[in-house]
Parts: sequence; structure tokens; C-alpha cells
Amino acid sequence: MISPDGEPPNLADFGGVLVSEPYSRFNSMDLFDRSRERLLAEQAPLAARMRPRSLEEFVGQEQILGPGRLLRRAIESDQLSSLIFYGPPGCGKTTLAQIIANTTRAHFTAINAVLAGVADIRRAVAAARERLGEAGRTILFVDEVHRFNKSQQDALLPHVENGTVILIGATTENPYFEVNKTLLSRSRIFELRLLEAEHLESILLRALADPQRGYGKRAVRMEKIALAHLARVANGDARAALNALQLAVDTTPPNEEGEIRIDLGVAEESIQRKAVLYDKDGDVHFDTVSAFIKSLRGSDPDAALYWMARMIYAGEDPRFILRRMLIFASEDVGLADPGALAVVESAARAFDYVGMPEGRFPLAQACLYLATAPKSNSAMAFFDALATVEKERAEEVPIHLKDANRDAEDLGHGQGYLYPHAYRDHWVAQQYLPDELVGRVFYHPGEAGYESGIRDRVIRLREAQLAALKEGVAEHLGPYGDDPVTIDGTLLHAGSEGAEPAGDAEWRLRSRSTLGEHLEVVRTRVFDLAGIKRHHMVLDARAGTGLLTWEALRRAREGGVWCRVDTDVEARGLASQARNLPTLTAPVILNAPLEKLPQSIQAQDHGAVRFDRILGRNVLGRRVTKTEALAILGGLLAPQGRLVLAESVPARGERLFAGMDLSGLGESLARRVIEAEEAVYADPQDAMVNWDVPDLTAWCVEAGLSVIHRDLIARRVALPVGAPELDRWLGHPTHEGKLGRLLGTEAPAVRSYMEQRLAQEPLVRTVAVAFIVAEIR
Repeated sequence: MISPDGEPPNLADFGGVLVSEPYSRFNSMDLFDRSRERLLAEQAPLAARMRPRSLEEFVGQEQILGPGRLLRRAIESDQLSSLIFYGPPGCGKTTLAQIIANTTRAHFTAINAVLAGVADIRRAVAAARERLGEAGRTILFVDEVHRFNKSQQDALLPHVENGTVILIGATTENPYFEVNKTLLSRSRIFELRLLEAEHLESILLRALADPQRGYGKRAVRMEKIALAHLARVANGDARAALNALQLAVDTTPPNEEGEIRIDLGVAEESIQRKAVLYDKDGDVHFDTVSAFIKSLRGSDPDAALYWMARMIYAGEDPRFILRRMLIFASEDVGLADPGALAVVESAARAFDYVGMPEGRFPLAQACLYLATAPKSNSAMAFFDALATVEKERAEEVPIHLKDANRDAEDLGHGQGYLYPHAYRDHWVAQQYLPDELVGRVFYHPGEAGYESGIRDRVIRLREAQLAALKEGVAEHLGPYGDDPVTIDGTLLHAGSEGAEPAGDAEWRLRSRSTLGEHLEVVRTRVFDLAGIKRHHMVLDARAGTGLLTWEALRRAREGGVWCRVDTDVEARGLASQARNLPTLTAPVILNAPLEKLPQSIQAQDHGAVRFDRILGRNVLGRRVTKTEALAILGGLLAPQGRLVLAESVPARGERLFAGMDLSGLGESLARRVIEAEEAVYADPQDAMVNWDVPDLTAWCVEAGLSVIHRDLIARRVALPVGAPELDRWLGHPTHEGKLGRLLGTEAPAVRSYMEQRLAQEPLVRTVAVAFIVAEIR
């Protein structure tokens, strides 16, 4: 079969069990065969004729096919393993498989699971086995792979496992439920999404302009409102949009000027949907959503169904409606019916499983459940508590509530705590709030539904507790200490970075260090803030030992991870750790200064790579021009991308000698040591110490970024200090060496004393790390 432009057509468009043959086979056809096949291609539906033939023509699915992403790299480098494409109809699964067939050097065979049986599978496998020694690999495309029964999947499995065929399956059903787990474990799954309206508009415009496969040779004029209507109500399905366009063009007679004019009326008839006034970015959208939520809150199921139907009919994304209902289940139903959240969550999962149009049933069920459920907004109590944390002095945790596992013997932590399970009804009156907040009430139970049953109990216990504590409150009040570290009124917690152990005492230092725990806290916080998805492109802007890199690889399995290092040693270390990973999934390691990072990325020949998430720990460090560094990173962010940095803040940490007993140095030398250390921290020219947390926001703004989150943690950390650290502090003319220069001839005595002290106990300091999340403004 030959397409109108002389290329072999996409065989799977014509159904059945189809096998693509070498191009020379088509050249051997006689003139009659060529004419017949050309006529068939010309009369094929518009959706079949307009199938993209290359990645450049493919529209949408940027989350898996964007520049530099795993699937795109695999296709372009012809390094494919077995794949399963999962997504709704019309999103491009079959088209993507055919593009792979056009791109790869492997032989391509297509079968449809509805029509094929075990015998067809065996014939395709036998041909593939014979081809191994001649033409090489065979790609077996199985459309609707979820329709294979167990015996059919079992018949295919060994040949996928031994490499006889590379499987590409396409399914509209969740493969984790419908596909043999053994077959699934040998395939990489990529989820395709419904196309956006702008994607569909682009596809329709291409069809109108294409003179060979579309309507470029015909005088077709389409109104913008008609184009937008087809794109919106096609519900992300390119096939449905193109079918509607074909119907509109083929059934509309030309006017006196010979022009086929497609207006809104024609578009409505072609897709059998009336247009409604609804703009997803305008007032009507927000007003309709507001009416829907208020109808739910007002317990009017009829009105709630009506407004939801308006949104669905107008092409609103059902997932947006489900997200709003999930919020509503906690905000407006809450503990009046704790099961509401589970009902809506189940509806959301069911919708993802069945899709449209059947997905309207779980949507309707969730809507009716929320509208008829008892209502309570008592969860708003959290924001009262948050306001107290933000505005008022942060009180110390009462001593009986402190962790007794660490300091019970020396400091008395945990003493006086009453274990509720040792008392009748598993409750005993004791203080849980800080001293200054005893008696403060945040939670006010509602009087409806489930919450009405717990209301009386909560109030009774609260009253009994306050009565038991009233006499003893004053005894626990002590003098106020220094104000806690805060940012914009928000109470902070904490951490910083220590040095790597070295020398003969390495293992002794490691055994006493809590730096590993601290770094785990920092890493956990970074990824909590980053919110990395499977398909994200991630950049670790200062990988070092790979603390963030390897976790990013685990989370962004369908995207890609790049990392920047400063030295050859770091690059070799990461490469050594990645040597057992497949080439396509290993991180891209860039050994380059931050200032040359964009050029280094461009040199990788992956096109205009942009990152969904850029992570970094101590990226800014000693840099004098921190704004420039932030601008470079911001320029590498994709639209709606996020920059997440964890930066140690020396100004917020405890001084080096604050936790050491200096009495052995003598009063005069101890005083000189303290003064020298303060002089180090007071140096206005030192970029490491001459800034504080609020400066991060200012630098981001100057770099064109918008800060959406900022906080700080401060933790007591036992640091593994050894000879290299003492050298830097007291023996070299670097930042830390300033201390040695300031102490002059007394530096050796101070070093000797520190070595003696550190041999007995680790250096424990309060260290601080600022976390900042920014986006492109």
C-alpha cells in the first residue's frame, strides 16, 4: 500500500492482523495494485490520513516526549525495550507506535488483540525468530493489549522475555489491573493523557492547511468560535475532533464564492453538542464553579447536579471537579461525615479507571453524597492554631512531653508523663499545650452527623483537663528565653551541613556523628517541597555525592534526571554509582561551573531541555553574585517549573566554640578565641556569612523569580570533625583559616586543645538550613 505522498501508509489504520513488509515489496506491486492502494489511502477517514508520521508532527504528551525525556531519547537512539502505552481513546497511543515503526530500524508487526488469537501470535513470533539472523529485531505492536486473555498473554511472554520480539502494547484500561503481572514487569509503562483544547486546535488547523492529506486544496474557512467548540467538546480525543471536522466539511455546500464556511452552528451539528457560554479562564468559569460549591454547601442536590452538568457539558476537565469535591469533603463536610473524603477519593480513582463517558456515574455519586451529607467546617480549627504559631511567641515543649529516649537521665525529659492507656477509659488529665497556651481552644466540634456523637466527649474531657491543671499552671511558668528563630512570623525547626570525616579516626568519628540523620532530614524536606512526578525532568544543581540525585531518579522514572558537579572526582564518583543502570535511565552528569551550565546542557544535543524541578543543596554557598546564580537556574525552568534549594545559614547557626568547654585554655586565651570567632562571622566581605534568610527572597526577586515558600530548620547535630577540618579552620588562609590568622601564635595551642576535646566527645552544634521554593514570575 502506498500513501498519496509516496510513503508506505500506516497499516494498522485498516484493522485486522497486519504486518509491515520491506519497502521493496511495495515496489514490486503492479500498476493496478498501486492505483487501488492509493485510492484506498485517499478515501481513508481524515483522522487516519492526518496521523503524524514523525515525532516532530506529534502533538501533546510533552510529559513523556519532551526534549531530553526518556521515551524520546529511546526512540531517537533506537534503544527500545518493551513498552505499554496506557491512556484514553484518541490521545495518540497507536500513532506513537507507528511513529516508532517509521523511526526505528527494527521490523514492525501489528496485531489487534480483539481479532488475533494464539495462532496469530505464534505466526508473528515465528517470523520474528527467522528474522533475527537477517533483518534483526522485530517490534510487535499489540493494540488493545488488555483484551488478550491469560493464555494469549502467556503465549507471548517467553518471546518478550528472551528478546525475540519487542512488545509495544496499547490499552485504554489500567494495565496494572488488566495485564499479566509477569508481562507487566518486563515492560516500561507510559501513561498518555487527554489532549488539551489547544492541542486539538493545532491538529484541526493542520488538517485544514495540509494540501495532501487534509483540506489545504479546498477553500474552507472556519470561524474561531467553531474551531474552539470542536476542540473543547472533543474531550481530549483527536480522532473525535477530526471526525467532526470531516463531517462538517463534507456536508457543508460551498457558497457563491466557492467557499465552505464552517460556523458555530455547523460545528454544533457535526459534533452533536450545543455550545454553552463557558470560558475556562473567565468569569463564567469561576461563577459556575462557585455556584456548584455553594449548592453543595447548601445541601441542594438538584442545584449541585445542574451546575456540575453545565461544567461537564461545556468541556470542563472532570478531574478539576473531583479535586474541588475532595477539598469540599474536608473543608465543608469534615468530621460531620468522615467517610465523605473516602467516597470522593474512591470516585476519583473510579473515574481514572473507567474514563468518560461512564466516569460520569462516579462523578454524580460523589456530588450527591456531598450534597446530602451533614456539614461541618470544624477542620478550620487548624488555621486558628496556625495563626497562633505565626503570631505568638513559640513556647517550649512541656518537660513531661519531651522525648525521654535521649535525655531522660541527665535532663529529666519525659519525667511526669502519664501514660493514658494505664488509666480507666484510656484517658488521664494532664497538660499537653505549652504553659502559655493552657486553656486555649482551637477545635469546636459541630452538632451534626458523626461529630455530634464526639462533641460531648471532647467537651467533657477538655473541661476535666482544665480543672485538673488550673492550680498547677503557675508552677511551670519560667523566665522567657531568647525569642525563637522565625521567618515572617512562622516558627522554625532546623539543620546545617558538617564536614566529611577523614584520616585514621574516620570510623570513630562516623560512629559518633549524627550528620547522616541530619542530611536525611534535609533530603526529606527538599523532596516534600519539590513534589516530583514520574514524568518530571529534574536537575540536581550541585550533586556532590548524589544525596538528591538518586532519590530524584527513583521518583522521576519516566522523565529524566540531570546533575551538575564541580569536580572530576565528583563526576567519577557519580558515574561509578550509575554504572549498573541502563544508559537511558542513568543520570546525565555535567561537570561544569554553574555559570557555564546552560552551554553544557546545550552541548548534550538534546534540544531545548527545560526542567520541571531544579533541586540543590548549598548551591549558592560562597558565591558573591548569588542573584546571577539564581537567574541562571531560573532560565532553565520549564513553564510552571519549581526551584527548591536548601542553603546552610551560618548566621543562624550556633558558633563553633559555643558548645565547647574552653576553661582549659585559661580565661585570657578563651576570651581571645571567642572574640576571634565573632570577628570571622562579622566580616562584611565574606559571602559565606554576610547574609541571612530574608536575603534569599530579595535575590530571587532580583533574578526574576517569585518565592512561594520559605522556611528554616535548626537542629542539634554531632559533627564528625577531624584533622582536615582543623586544618581549614586553623591552618590555611581560607575562610575557616581566618581563625588561625586572628589567633596568630596561639593557634597551635588552640588546635592542640581542640584535638584533645574532640577525642573525648564529638562537636555538637545547632546548625541551620533555609529552604526556599521559587517559580518563574
